[in-house]
Parts: sequence; structure tokens; C-alpha cells
Amino acid sequence: MTNILIIGAGRSSSACINYVLGQALEKNWFVTVADADPQLAEARVKGHPNGRPAWLDVTKVNDRRDLIGRADLVVSLLPAHLHLEVAHDCIKLKKHLITASYVSQELYRLGDEARDRELIFMGEMGLDPGIDHMSAMRQINEIKEKGGKITAFRSYTGGLIAPESDNNPWHYKFTWNPRNVVLAGQGTAQYLENGKYKYIPYNRLFKEYRVVDIPGMGEFEVYANRDSLLYREVYGLSDIPNILRGTIRYRGFCDAWNALVKIGLTDGSYPILESEQVSYHELMEGYLSPQNKSGSVRDRIADLLKLDPDDEVMQKLDWLGLFRKKKVGLANATPALILENLLMEKWKLEPRDKDMIIMQHEFEYELEGKKKELISTLVMKGTNSNDTAMAKLVGLPLGIFVKLVMEGRIESKGVNIPVIPEVYEPVLDELEQFGVVFKDEVRDL
Repeated sequence: MTNILIIGAGRSSSACINYVLGQALEKNWFVTVADADPQLAEARVKGHPNGRPAWLDVTKVNDRRDLIGRADLVVSLLPAHLHLEVAHDCIKLKKHLITASYVSQELYRLGDEARDRELIFMGEMGLDPGIDHMSAMRQINEIKEKGGKITAFRSYTGGLIAPESDNNPWHYKFTWNPRNVVLAGQGTAQYLENGKYKYIPYNRLFKEYRVVDIPGMGEFEVYANRDSLLYREVYGLSDIPNILRGTIRYRGFCDAWNALVKIGLTDGSYPILESEQVSYHELMEGYLSPQNKSGSVRDRIADLLKLDPDDEVMQKLDWLGLFRKKKVGLANATPALILENLLMEKWKLEPRDKDMIIMQHEFEYELEGKKKELISTLVMKGTNSNDTAMAKLVGLPLGIFVKLVMEGRIESKGVNIPVIPEVYEPVLDELEQFGVVFKDEVRDL
């Protein structure tokens, strides 16, 4: 195998592309980077002798299949809903496929066909999902090998702004897809606590957060992910009484985001009529009850939220500019799209800003009659707005796995996620060379 196709040259692609191009020079591979924006693809390839940029509108079936047909292995960095079309092409054209996105049920259904064609389809090979699976499985298996019985597993990840670049009252800037941030948590979060199923609907999610201590970093907020229960069987923890996966934010974020949810600004299900002519002030007024007419729009919003007008949450809404007379300027936009557009301006990474990834696993287990807790923590900062920790931790696992497949070191065929020792052991070992190291702390309970 010599030809690799990487589809997508966006925000989190740089580390993957750089790694694969670096390997290509040594191993005589050829790498095509395809994107709907040919200039973006060209900027990622940077004139590398073993790479070439290509234009691709992924909805153009013939163009897509032409590029896939020339490759031995395809890396899809497209939005998750577009992976399935690429996967069908890879089945038909007998190509291996790797993605960083969650594996959908539709993709899992291709498992038998992929296996019959001896194809490797690996999903969830990024940061979260990805490094979270691999690092957790290594710890879970080590605890079991010692004879331990795991009674609780909690895993949290956050893509954050580093403290030295934190200069806004939300303590947050975009380091990944803004759309996913705005729509995060919609649905119902499910997890297990003391053997009982727990459910948190979206309208309560950012109110019912928990506070966790990150060693050396202090206290952070965690809100529950929707998918905590999906991984019990996969992790070999089918009888565990406590399991939770969550997202990390700085203190104060969840209460403020909960205000946006309560107002209705994260709703993407309907358009605001004539939205391009509506001001943010008029938009906010539109969410107020006709019965509540006394006071300014800002004061009435505070009343709606049951907050003092001087509350920190109201100060955060002020900072976003939600009470300005400035027009939205987006035609036929949903509230969520209006909010996303506003946040892209307010939460933009400046050139010298550093992002920060925090991942923490908490294991409670019984060993030799004693109850113990293992806290395993990863903290990594980026260098600047181009060389981000997010891009590294999404892209490097993908790149390393590409190398393993190209070198014929992966036996597992069909549709999988990286919970298999032949995958996570070499990937985690190489990630350590890039500074991806978890610090472990064990204590008696």
C-alpha cells in the first residue's frame, strides 16, 4: 500500500496531515489532501514532495469515488453525517477507512461487509472519542490483571482556553467546531449512579453539573454527556454500578450557558423571520412574555432568568452584546445559528492564544479487600492558534493509526473503535513521545 487520501483540511486536520506527510517521505507513501476549499488543502500540504492538494465537493459522487478509487486508505475528517457515503464507497472500492467521529449504527451495519472484504474501518480514533477510550482501556485492563474489581468509572474531557490566554468573562474560546459547541447536550444525558439509571434532560443539563478537582489545576465544572451508557459492554464493565462521561468547563460557564438555553437561543429547529433585520435587542425582547412590560429588556431578561440584574451571568450576556441595537445580519437564521455567529466573533482564538486539553479518568475499585481510587489526568497546552492542543490530540492518534495500517500491523478487520490492545498499546506508546502523558494518583478510600 502506498496511497493515502485525507478528506477534509479544516480546523483539526493539521497535526494528522503533518504526521502522515512526515511518514510518507520516509516510507515512500503518497498523500492526497482533498477539501472543498483548494487553498486550504494547498496550505496543509505546503508543497510537500510526497503530497498534493485536491479540490473535492464530497457531495459530487463521481469526483469522490475517483479520488477514493486511487487510494489504498482513506481518512475522513468530514462532518460526521458525511462519513456514511464515504464508507459505502470504501466498501465498494475495497479501501480501508479511518475517522475520528463517533461510529453510527448505520456504519456499524457495514461491519460484516467490511470484514468479508478484509477491510479495516476504524472510527472514534481522535481525542474524545479516541484517546479517552484507549487510555481508559489500558487502565481498566491493568486493574483487572491485578485482580481488582472496578465499581465506578467516570471520564471527563474539555477543550479549553489555557489560563494564560483566558481574557474573557466566559473563560472559553472555540478550539473545535463551533456548531457542535452550540448544540452540545441536546437530548437527554443518561448515566449510572449506585446501580440506578439517571436521566438529565437538556433543559436541566447545565443546571445539574458537578464540580471536580483536577490535580494541579483546581476546580472545574462537568456536565454529563449523552452517551455514558454506550460503553459499558465495550469497556468490559457490563456489571458496573457507576459510570459517567462528561465535558469539562471552567467555573461559571454552565450557569451562563444554562441562561442561553432557558432564553431559547440554542434552539436550531426554526428560523427567525426576517432575522437579518432584527437587532439582538429585539431578538431578546421577542423571548419575553407580553405580560412583563416594566423595565428595560435587560432587566426583564434577568427577571425571566430569576437573576439579579448585577449577577455574573447577566454580565456575561452583556459581554456577548445580546442587548445591543446592532442587527443580526443573517437571513433566515435559527436562534442557534445567530448565537453561533455571534460567538464565533466573541470566542475567536487570537493568533498567540494557547488552548488547553484536560482529560481525567476516575476509577474506584476493590483490590485485596481494600477500596481504592485511581485518578489519571492529562493536561496539554497548544503553542498558538494554529498549533493547538486540540489539533494535536485529534490528529496524532489518526496519523499513528494510519501508519500502523499502512505497515500491516493491524489484524482486526470490520468496523471497530480503539478498545483493542493491538490498537491502543502502540498508539498510546507513540503518543507519549509527543508529550501525551497521563499522571496517575492512587489513594485508599
